[in-house]
Amino acid sequence: MGNGWHEWPLVLFTVLGQCVAGALIVSGYGWLTAKDGMAKQRIVRSMFFLWLVMGIAFLASVMHLGSPLRAFNSLNRVGASALSNEIASGSLFFAVGGLWWLVAFLGKMPAALGKIWLLAGMLLGLVFVLAMTSVYQIDTVPTWYNGYTTLAFFMTLLLSGPLFAALLLRAAGVSFNAARFASISVVALLVAVAVIVLQGVSLSDIHSSVQNASALVPDYGSLQVWRVLLLAAGLGCWICPLIRRKEPSVGGLALGLVLVLGGEIIGRGLFYGLHMTVGMTVAG
Repeated sequence: MGNGWHEWPLVLFTVLGQCVAGALIVSGYGWLTAKDGMAKQRIVRSMFFLWLVMGIAFLASVMHLGSPLRAFNSLNRVGASALSNEIASGSLFFAVGGLWWLVAFLGKMPAALGKIWLLAGMLLGLVFVLAMTSVYQIDTVPTWYNGYTTLAFFMTLLLSGPLFAALLLRAAGVSFNAARFASISVVALLVAVAVIVLQGVSLSDIHSSVQNASALVPDYGSLQVWRVLLLAAGLGCWICPLIRRKEPSVGGLALGLVLVLGGEIIGRGLFYGLHMTVGMTVAG
């Protein structure tokens, strides 16, 4: 029993990877709709931090394997293994998006090719997150084998990604339709709260002869409350200035991103803490 923090490399890999995938979609939208060539270049420069965070995420995933040399073994069964598909899709997303950024940063990107290349990277981000969810759809782990897992992973993308992108675009001095993406994150927060409640109720139906799934994380309820408070406070750093018809500050957006990522890290830790397997010990 515990809060799942023993799986901290996977917590960081999944949360940060989903955040970057969502941020590339929104910041990519900002780049695609920018009319000024100088604005596009400023956006590209700020997108450096996307790939820095993605590098940290992959570093965390390698640490989970115990040895960097084992990372290549995770690609041995692409197409047959959900884990191999996750690493392959994540690597492809990182490579395509990172190379687009490098070529664009150097000013060598043809206009038409740049749009197609960026759109491909944005699509690969969604494929990457979908591949992540497949890793945990294991029929022998009843606490993960449900739609809540898929919803939670995509809600992380929608909660943290647009906020990260808003920070990058604000730092680049580029205006975009922030209210539209902020409203998407608010809806994602409401969905996340619904998932918390419904999943919490469903845990009582998964049990063994000696233990309930709800007992795996004794502080599940209180930790989820702290998670929601962090998420709400983080989004508030973005939304409150918009309500007052002001541009959010870079510092406020950075604080908001830290709070949202903190909330999602708590939630992902709880997710790993709920691991239990079927067989002689578990019945649903």
